[in-house]
Amino acid sequence: MTKTALAVLLALAVTPALAQRKDCNELKGEIDVKITNNGVKVFTTTIVDKDAPEDGKVVGTCDGGTKKIVYKRGEMPDSAGMTPPATSKQ
Repeated sequence: MTKTALAVLLALAVTPALAQRKDCNELKGEIDVKITNNGVKVFTTTIVDKDAPEDGKVVGTCDGGTKKIVYKRGEMPDSAGMTPPATSKQ
């Protein structure tokens, strides 16, 4: 009984060490593809520190839980470098 309990405790202690540490940019790319495939055309995903206040919905965590990815649907901010196409008048 003692050996079984020790084996279970050891297995539980090792389990977190086996968890993969996902790169934030890689995970953000995967999330962006999924959102786009769901038909959303205008959105932002932002990588922030885990303790930072979010302005949107947290859709993932990365770098071992030290950061989170925040999703916001709607207009892209001006800082993203996106400007509407110019219209020509004829």
